[in-house]
Amino acid sequence: MDSKPAVPQASPDRHQARADERDRKADLRALAADERDRKADLRADAADERDRKADLRADAADERDRRADLRALAADERDRELLRDSATARLQARLETMPVIEQAKGILMGQEGCGPEEAFDLLRRASQRSNVPIRELAVLIVARSTGTGAGPTAVTIPLTTHDP
Repeated sequence: MDSKPAVPQASPDRHQARADERDRKADLRALAADERDRKADLRADAADERDRKADLRADAADERDRRADLRALAADERDRELLRDSATARLQARLETMPVIEQAKGILMGQEGCGPEEAFDLLRRASQRSNVPIRELAVLIVARSTGTGAGPTAVTIPLTTHDP
């Protein structure tokens, strides 16, 4: 007869209690894992929100830059228009004054026996001495020469240095 020592057998309640304890610990580990996942999801959501706000700020900055560029382009266009208009106005004024100045030069060339450059130089120097614009001098010279009376006859403007 072989007798083996008897192994105490755990009661079924004890087995159940151990199994219940293992299940409870597994449930706690699962709950802890769920909590870690929830916190990770919250951190990811917060990071996504920060990224979204950064994108919105970048979009707003891009829009401000685009509007500034448009304002600069509009200002450049206005400047070009002003320059074009002022250049046109200067050319128009020259076209209007050129015939009378050319006529006055012709009269001076005939009276003084000089060339076109010297006649203009006479006009220029007389303009500087009398502080009267060349165009106005030219109008006076042409008016006196044609006898139209368009200019004051009492005003004497020395055209050359040898005039009395």
